[in-house]
Amino acid sequence: MLKKFLRHEKGITGLETAIILIAFVVVAAVFAYTALSAGLFSTQKGQEAVYSGLKEAQSTIELKGSVSATAASTGASGNISQISFTVADVLGGQPVDFTPPSGGTGGTANGTANKVVINYIDQDQTVNNLYWTVQALGSWDGSYQLNGNEKFQITIGGNAGNNLVNALAAAHQLGVNKTFSLIIQTPAGAVLEIQRTTPPYMDSIMNLR
Repeated sequence: MLKKFLRHEKGITGLETAIILIAFVVVAAVFAYTALSAGLFSTQKGQEAVYSGLKEAQSTIELKGSVSATAASTGASGNISQISFTVADVLGGQPVDFTPPSGGTGGTANGTANKVVINYIDQDQTVNNLYWTVQALGSWDGSYQLNGNEKFQITIGGNAGNNLVNALAAAHQLGVNKTFSLIIQTPAGAVLEIQRTTPPYMDSIMNLR
């Protein structure tokens, strides 16, 4: 009887061990699946971040060459009416839509056509959505989409009634020895900031450094 009883105990012990082993296997499988899912999710998010960053970089513009200004009046008390600069695509990737404003009032764009917005900032004021015009330089496919092999000259205040004199406050014109910034915001990509200081004497045409 004692031998039979011990044989039954061995059978119960083996069954419990099998159950515990199966439980360990199930738990390990659950943890493995969780870790694998987390890894796949992280990889997917990483890919999305890389693609998003690449798209933004490919839609970024850069300044090409100098920034020139046209004076409304010359001399030691003169002021500026127009500013021109040239932009190009950084990586030659995604085109940037430079459709110009369809209209302007008092130096600011009131049309809905432009997707690129140019703002003006100095120590006295901020003016949003300046009026500007665009002219292709060199190779051009005939559209306003700035591609990798193209350069666009942007002129702020390119219209007699929509220049910087009209856009800026009468008491705070862009005169001599004044630091200002132009903020160019594109539909996608990084913001381009151009900061310059006007000279102590205004000529008709100036290269702002």
